[in-house]
Amino acid sequence: MHYRQLNRTVAITTGLIMCAVYVLYTFHACLLSGINRSIKQTAAVTMASSTIAITTSAAPAPLPQVRILGSIVRIVPLVDDMTLKQPATTLRLLAPNTTDASPKYRFLRQQGLRPSRHLPDALIIGVKKSGTRALLEFIRLHPDVRAAGCEVHFFDRHYAKGLAWYRHHMPPTIEGQITMEKTPSYFITREAPRRVRHMNPATKLLVVVRDPVTRAISDYTQAKSKKRDMKRFEELAFTNGSTGGVVDTSWGPVRIGVYAKYLERWLEHFPPAQLLFVSGERLIADPAVEMGRVQDFLGLKRVVNEKHFYFNSTKGFPCLLKSEERSSPHCLGKTKGRNHPRIDGVAIDRLREFYRPFNQKFYHLTGINFGWP
Repeated sequence: MHYRQLNRTVAITTGLIMCAVYVLYTFHACLLSGINRSIKQTAAVTMASSTIAITTSAAPAPLPQVRILGSIVRIVPLVDDMTLKQPATTLRLLAPNTTDASPKYRFLRQQGLRPSRHLPDALIIGVKKSGTRALLEFIRLHPDVRAAGCEVHFFDRHYAKGLAWYRHHMPPTIEGQITMEKTPSYFITREAPRRVRHMNPATKLLVVVRDPVTRAISDYTQAKSKKRDMKRFEELAFTNGSTGGVVDTSWGPVRIGVYAKYLERWLEHFPPAQLLFVSGERLIADPAVEMGRVQDFLGLKRVVNEKHFYFNSTKGFPCLLKSEERSSPHCLGKTKGRNHPRIDGVAIDRLREFYRPFNQKFYHLTGINFGWP
């Protein structure tokens, strides 16, 4: 009897121990699961905070608020005030391919700075097929420059839409930054100088120029890439369709190269000190030197230098080692550095002879001898 009672006691004790072990196991499993969820939530919040702007400082206007890890934080976006009308629980994530998502602008947003859109302080007004895109991409490497990514064509096509429309197409900037825009057709648009002066008589103007014969061939090459059945260059450049004719100045690629004609219009509205002439040839051969001149002209510290460039021997064009959007080496795109078609040497000589007096006048107006043949 005593033996059976002892066995019963042992069995009950063993059962109680097993129950205690099960309870402890369940508790620890729940605890570990909760910790794991907290870690994941913390990681998610950390990732979100690297893309959205979070600040605990007060703002003059009501800002969206969210609760993160038990704290109330405010969202300060680098966009228009329309964003602030989003629901309080909505975090506006910037697209990864926009410049506003760069580390620099995440930092600015975290500091509570409120960027806004301004009319341009400087314009790249031309000349087409001389290196304007390269100049824009190179100067955008500077942290104190913000530029519209595409050609806005305000002063030639959309002027009737007004300055408010134009301002809306500019990127947000903070105090101390320069707003820029590039549209090469401004240089040859008759009304553009007066319109730009009306916007701001202190606007700084950058003009990229290139040997007008090479520029005309490049212009033709681009057009032919879009229209395969185009006539030969020689047929279009001369009135009778051959090199024996007169140079056809009504043809766009030829007409644009008479730089002095268009520059005179700009000088009627702006003093020479507000125009910088950038050599398209030197921009390719030694981009760091030309960019030094550009930064000086814009009143910027020389940040963009030889460390930002490398030369692509296949394209025959300087490329970027890194930029604000990409940390890896890359070139400006497949449309840059196209191979030119072979042009009759007689046609080239005729064009050089045609441009020579206009080039000399351009040298006189700018005070620069570009050394074109």
